[in-house]
Amino acid sequence: MDRNFWVRLASSIAILGSAILFFYFGGVPLFALLAVVSLIGLFELYQAAGMGKTALSAAGIMAGALLLEAVYLKWDAWLLFVIFLGLVLIMGTFVFTFPRYHFQQAAISCFGLLYVPLMLSYLYRIRSMEDGFSLIWLVFIASWGSDTLAYCAGRLFGRHKMTPELSPKKTWEGAAGGVLGAALLGFLYALAFGSHLNFLGAPLLWTPLLCGAGSVVSQIGDLAASAIKRSVGVKDYGHLIPGHGGILDRFDSVIVTAPLVYYLLLLLK
Repeated sequence: MDRNFWVRLASSIAILGSAILFFYFGGVPLFALLAVVSLIGLFELYQAAGMGKTALSAAGIMAGALLLEAVYLKWDAWLLFVIFLGLVLIMGTFVFTFPRYHFQQAAISCFGLLYVPLMLSYLYRIRSMEDGFSLIWLVFIASWGSDTLAYCAGRLFGRHKMTPELSPKKTWEGAAGGVLGAALLGFLYALAFGSHLNFLGAPLLWTPLLCGAGSVVSQIGDLAASAIKRSVGVKDYGHLIPGHGGILDRFDSVIVTAPLVYYLLLLLK
């Protein structure tokens, strides 16, 4: 095995260990970590779009920080208003610096506000639920677990290309394996930790369904992140995580899985 494999493995272990620690404590430590991760990820997106250290990027990051603060203070009734203020801040920067930035850059700034900090904030929301420490792992089973099993299924059974222009190695067989594998992992997780999943009522039934549904959107999120990189002409979003790339390279599937799992949990409640 080459050196890159061991670097990726060490990084993965470090990420998992940090996740266990911060998810266990929850509260302020977890929120602070998610805020830092979100804003770094947002900067990575802006940098990939050619807006690294610019006023428009700064406006987007300030808007992201404002949104995260609203989530932490549980201003749910005012969240849309806070998002509106963030969009106004970005648009105001676009207007008063015109014609320094193109419309596409302003649109990416607005998109990034919703795509990174808003989506990742749902991890904090899930952890704040009853049985939150046990429930939050469903997001990672449905994203990282699904990704691993989809890769294995694709290597073993893959025949039909899913998105040949975007990701030639991904197949429909691999995607199906990811969904079924995530559901199986969810079932095994419920068998092992069902006593800590009282929130679900019937964890052996609902956990596999949650993880299977999460796997579907996680694979869309993974491909969407790849499409963005292809569109802007970059290989990785960054180099912060050795062997993996940037924050968005590692959390591209988690970003879209967390909101779905959160709202499905609300429906079950």
